[in-house]
Amino acid sequence: MKSVMAEGASGTGSPEAGIPLDGVDALVLCGPGDIHLGRIESYFSAQLVLRDGEVRIVSCRSDATLLRLALGELLDGIRRKGTLEAEDVELALRRATAGEMQPAQPEGNSVVVHTPTGPLRTRTAGQERLVRAAAQHLLTFAIGPAGTGKTYLAVAMAVAALVERKVQRIVLTRPAVEAGENLGFLPGDLKEKVDPYLRPLYDSLFDMMEPERMARMVEQQIVEVAPLAFMRGRTLNNAFIILDEAQNTTPGQMKMFLTRLGQNSRVVITGDITQIDLAQPERSGLLEIRRVLRGVRDVAFVELEKADVVRHRLVRDIIHAYEEYDGRATRPTDD
Repeated sequence: MKSVMAEGASGTGSPEAGIPLDGVDALVLCGPGDIHLGRIESYFSAQLVLRDGEVRIVSCRSDATLLRLALGELLDGIRRKGTLEAEDVELALRRATAGEMQPAQPEGNSVVVHTPTGPLRTRTAGQERLVRAAAQHLLTFAIGPAGTGKTYLAVAMAVAALVERKVQRIVLTRPAVEAGENLGFLPGDLKEKVDPYLRPLYDSLFDMMEPERMARMVEQQIVEVAPLAFMRGRTLNNAFIILDEAQNTTPGQMKMFLTRLGQNSRVVITGDITQIDLAQPERSGLLEIRRVLRGVRDVAFVELEKADVVRHRLVRDIIHAYEEYDGRATRPTDD
């Protein structure tokens, strides 16, 4: 690990104040064979040294301020997860390029909830807008492509509201719409048929809570995960309610769901209008509701973009490729 062992290095610029590791294992930051540190140095045309429990910028031909911010984000990520993947490094570098990192401010990257593995923070400007909008409005729509963390953040906000006793329960729901498969042909009873559609919601919850606590809350119906059809006829009071995959609701289902809102409840609705699985995509309730509720007080629409994709760098590239392909497919051709 040459960058850790080096006593100094030549280069332009004077040494900067070090960034404390604060308990982070230097080997994790550097990566196997210094691959992570080498990628950071290459990207910023910089030379870094890890000594005495801190990272020092020996030289930087690029923007040293953005370099420090990127390093700070990576260190925070290691403290939360204990690991650092190549995708994490690329995301931090991408955010630096996009100018999405600002000098440290109280509102810069909000802590949404404290999980068993550490605090969960927003990671992009779009995610920060979503969290702020949901805190200020009773009904918030998060609309954007796959991998932007819409569902994950919504569940995190719901868990935080429950822990802080702002609500008494969490209700998570999804429409059970097939994407090229028929629900009726799946084996098992009704619960076994619909559980696969609700699995992403369960997965997010398990990341936020200890498994035993999660199981206990589900058993006591403090946390409820159910298909959208089960919401009909109910009034949901004192609850944080999430409707996921809302692009697959019909206008009638969307109206039915929105009229479930009871006293002291808050709703977050997530969806991706580029992945509608309905037989008639133009009849999506999410498409219609954007027109119906525009301008209504206490309702917010947050549009997430490719820059907010945090799942894997390839997901962002795939979304971009589809946008270009769709643009070419709909562009008139010359005769």
